[in-house]
Amino acid sequence: MKVAERITLASPVLNGNEREYVLDCIDTGWISANGKYVTKFEEKFAEFCDVKHALSCANGTVAIHLPLLAYGVGQGDEIIIPTFTYIATANAVKYCGATPVLVDCENDSWNIDPKKMEEKITPKTKGIIVVHLYGHPVDMDPIMEIAQKHNLFVIEDAAEAHGAEYNGKVVGSIGDVGTFSFFGNKVISTGEGGMITTNNSELAEKMRLLRGQAMDPKKRYWFNEVGYNYRMTNLQAAVGLGQLENIDWHLGQRRRVAESYIVKLSQFNDVFTLQPEMPWAKHTYWMVSILLADKVKASRDEIMALLEADGIETRPLFYPMHQMPPYYEEHSNYPVADQISSRGFNIPTNATLTDEQIDYICSRLVFHCNNNL
Repeated sequence: MKVAERITLASPVLNGNEREYVLDCIDTGWISANGKYVTKFEEKFAEFCDVKHALSCANGTVAIHLPLLAYGVGQGDEIIIPTFTYIATANAVKYCGATPVLVDCENDSWNIDPKKMEEKITPKTKGIIVVHLYGHPVDMDPIMEIAQKHNLFVIEDAAEAHGAEYNGKVVGSIGDVGTFSFFGNKVISTGEGGMITTNNSELAEKMRLLRGQAMDPKKRYWFNEVGYNYRMTNLQAAVGLGQLENIDWHLGQRRRVAESYIVKLSQFNDVFTLQPEMPWAKHTYWMVSILLADKVKASRDEIMALLEADGIETRPLFYPMHQMPPYYEEHSNYPVADQISSRGFNIPTNATLTDEQIDYICSRLVFHCNNNL
């Protein structure tokens, strides 16, 4: 039986103090980049990630660009990144004039493969960006060992992984820098917006300087270098604070939805699988992802089209960077990323999904896959 309304992939849930805080901004006139909510949001997010510093910014891409700038990344430098990621990871490197060097992903976690990383390091390599894909943390210990061995910095792109944990440590606190996105479909949202976390006080000071057009903090409207207008507004921070105060609820709902899918779909592991949760990981399930088995004759896009006709929104997994025109590699060799990307898609992971809706999604997914064996 078809549901009455289309089931969307993701949507923000504003069920805390967001309205109260935004109205306070409007009533007091503090709507731009200055205001108490920026400070409060940063302080609470630093506490959430167990770090010394959290710097709010305009979006998740900016959150990656700022630390690269602060580290002095530029022309001729190379930054190791996974090929299986959203394009913002690669673009931020390119903005600096540097070259993103791509690494394949693991079969199990779908994240960057540490075993394939070291062979990509050259004298030009300056740092590593890992991506906690779809809310699942990267295997960080071997990566930190590689970074220490080669004197490289590590940025955790945690845009999709608010609250994910690796061996009990919150992501964004393990590498030298963590970066987060608050786009409208994320676990918590400010509409647009980002956050940078670090325990490096000197680096934090440099990023704060660059974030505000690099205005000299001791001499107003004096600029010693080129900076950027990468600040978050007080209005956005007000929404973010309201969201963050309620993050346990948001994370709990994501896990409720994901565990329901796991229970209902586990008996069909020969037809499709879900992104695993490794023993050392706490997955936040920003998106629940399905990987079609080879025995399913229909393509990923064909199955998605059938679900769309049922009123169920889906979206493909990210296309690997080496397939994209700006980063295309003619003789590429990333078999794991190619396979997962071509056969995988995200299904609705809304915090507001009902049991009835989850049952419907599961039944239609199973029906279409079994009809294409």
